[in-house]
Amino acid sequence: MKKYILIILIISLISLTTFIKNSSKNLENKIYNKKEAIVLLEEAYNLAFLENNYLTSSKKLFGYLGDLEAKNYKPIDITFLHKIYFFDDKINIKKFLENE
Repeated sequence: MKKYILIILIISLISLTTFIKNSSKNLENKIYNKKEAIVLLEEAYNLAFLENNYLTSSKKLFGYLGDLEAKNYKPIDITFLHKIYFFDDKINIKKFLENE
């Protein structure tokens, strides 16, 4: 009789351990999926927040436009540009339009 009780007890403990292990694994999978969904939603939120702050603010856009108009830009002649090539022991400088 003691053997039967011991066998039933061992089988029930093994079954309970298996059930708990499967439940915890399913719970961990659900937690991982929720965390991944949160990461994706945070990225979408950050992108929408960036658009809202920088692209839809008319005051900021007119401010940027005023800054651009205030600067004096000078045209650059492309014939004065040079390419710089770095080698192991020397530096080679060529005109930008020389090979074209």
